[in-house]
Amino acid sequence: MLGMVLNLLFVVIEATAGWWVGSLALLSDAGHNLSDVASLALVWMANKLALRKATQHYTYGFGKGTILVAIINAFTLLIMVGAIGWEAIDRMNPAHGIDGMTVAWIAFAGIIINGFTAFLFFKDKEKDLNTKGAYLHMAADALISLGVLLSGVIIYFTHWFWLDAVTSLLIGIVIIAGSWQLIKDAWRLSLDGVPSTIDARAINDFLLSVPGVSSLHDLHIWAMSTNTTALTVHLVVPQENDTLISFVKDELHKQFGIEHTTIQIEKLSQAECGQRC
Repeated sequence: MLGMVLNLLFVVIEATAGWWVGSLALLSDAGHNLSDVASLALVWMANKLALRKATQHYTYGFGKGTILVAIINAFTLLIMVGAIGWEAIDRMNPAHGIDGMTVAWIAFAGIIINGFTAFLFFKDKEKDLNTKGAYLHMAADALISLGVLLSGVIIYFTHWFWLDAVTSLLIGIVIIAGSWQLIKDAWRLSLDGVPSTIDARAINDFLLSVPGVSSLHDLHIWAMSTNTTALTVHLVVPQENDTLISFVKDELHKQFGIEHTTIQIEKLSQAECGQRC
């Protein structure tokens, strides 16, 4: 909420200043910051939705909503980059001058606000894809504001007004570079792929190393939300072992952060039990 309020206030200031001095770089950065406000709002709503309990029709709950939000955020950024690029090319030869010092001072405020907002998300950025996305957005925004500040200073001293449009194009490139991994991660989770933070081979090796387990099959690992991972597996255990399931579940949680585990124990191999497995 604090991140949303700070960035929304800055969007108003930056967009007003950009329109007043005719700076596309400021307007582009304001548009990017506005998309970040929308992203934070979507993340906040998705996380609230994820806390709702499962129902008869949604037996897994609503955690997938966080993955959907990650996809929407990533592709919204790409659409915005296209709009910025189109306008920047059109403004390569500006019809009027730009007050570089005003641009620089507004960008300096952006560095402070975006840097502080990124700091708010730094601690939990590796625990949740959307939190990581928010952190990367804000950190990139701070760098973008630094670029806008430098362009404002250069414009002030040299009157290279075309630099404003070039800076906007560079902003677009930075946004794409920062969003590409987010898009890949969100796409993987939407297809129930193994989360990038999970080492599937290490989990397979661990399960085979458990005393009493002779083999395994049908190992599936997927994300129930951007911060909750599920796992199902069939373990072939020829001899009775009453403590094996609880041991495996505890170790999967401690070693790999798997929150939701379902284990099926079988005495026969997959080939022996055939389709019943």
